[in-house]
Amino acid sequence: MNARALPGAPRARRLLSTAGNNQKENHTTQFQKGQSGNPAGRPRGSRNKTTVLMQNLLEGEAEAIGRKAIEMAKGGDMAAIRVCMDRLAPARRSAAIACELPPLENRGDAVSAMAAIIAAVAAGDVTPAEAASLARVIDRYMFARSLAEYEDRPVATPASN
Repeated sequence: MNARALPGAPRARRLLSTAGNNQKENHTTQFQKGQSGNPAGRPRGSRNKTTVLMQNLLEGEAEAIGRKAIEMAKGGDMAAIRVCMDRLAPARRSAAIACELPPLENRGDAVSAMAAIIAAVAAGDVTPAEAASLARVIDRYMFARSLAEYEDRPVATPASN
């Protein structure tokens, strides 16, 4: 049992249990970062044998199984209804957000755009989560613009005496 895990353990015992942990800091790994430990291992795209077997078994029966699931769903089987709804009408991930924003030419325009987003939330046209997403886009865009302006600025050369 690790003495460090016990809150009431004496301090000396906790210090003793951590004394040997510095070996990990000095240890170099056998494999280089970014390289596979088994380069001749399983190739990319290869499929599990069980998956291939199940696909072969169901190959000609998918349509019949689908019809049976729909029949069971129509009969009131909640599990079948859930399966059908998950496949036929999956949960929406994200959609385009309709919100009028001014063009972003300078920092003042970013403030105007944020004000437009807040107004859209207040009007109920945009959800707060969508507004947060739009605000992040504006923030990243303005950050990228400021970096570009920083890189394009004239560099002062040292004065020679």
